[in-house]
Amino acid sequence: MAERPTTSWRHGIAHEAEELAAGTLDPDCACMAGLFPEELLAATDAVLDTFEGDFPGLAGASDTQILAMVERVVLALNTVNEAHNGGAFETDEREQLCDYIDTSLTEHGVDVVALTARHGLGRYQLADKWRKW
Repeated sequence: MAERPTTSWRHGIAHEAEELAAGTLDPDCACMAGLFPEELLAATDAVLDTFEGDFPGLAGASDTQILAMVERVVLALNTVNEAHNGGAFETDEREQLCDYIDTSLTEHGVDVVALTARHGLGRYQLADKWRKW
């Protein structure tokens, strides 16, 4: 199953905390906890919980239904990003979120390549229509 980006971000925070505690990381170089405050992680997880809750409905879903699902998750992530002054998701985080959406859909039987092609989109443009982050 696709790993949520928030899981990776939490691992990074924990690893950095271990390095700080061991004295192997200069505190001036520690950034993970600042980049990913708990409120951001919780809000992002809430969005992904809702997205994952739609997975059972993917079996036999139409393109319109799948695209509506993608639109909902992307718009909700836009809201999270806006709540953090438009800076919640930087380049790496954006790529991780888009990959998570794509991989999750694929794991639940959606042929994302065919879906995007049918709608005149490039392979990695599934979220672009709605994405503000």
